[in-house]
Amino acid sequence: MKIISTDKAPAAIGPYSQAVVTGNLLYASGQIPVIPSKGTLAEGDITVQAEQACKNVGTILAAAGTSFEKVVKTTCFIADINDFAAFNAVYEKYFVSKPARSCVEVSALPKNALCEIEVIAELS
Repeated sequence: MKIISTDKAPAAIGPYSQAVVTGNLLYASGQIPVIPSKGTLAEGDITVQAEQACKNVGTILAAAGTSFEKVVKTTCFIADINDFAAFNAVYEKYFVSKPARSCVEVSALPKNALCEIEVIAELS
């Protein structure tokens, strides 16, 4: 098992890794819309926050030597199911390969984020 860590994505805010590689798969922890250089939540609506969360996922994928095209499964959490369509509008720009996905509304996310995205991806 190999731990993936990059300063281009938000640091873990608990006792976990940004991502772990085992075999030919990357398992990435959920990414909320924290701006890595500032350590603060991206300010704005679901589209702004989804954009930042996707960028954070992308930097972890890159650190592991893979890409959005190799993502096989995502799990998405949103604070308000009414944001589902707006979230999807951002999500589909990044996850063009249309991986399997679950998307659920949750009562709260860390730092009061509006969304969180976790992925499983094949290595390139």
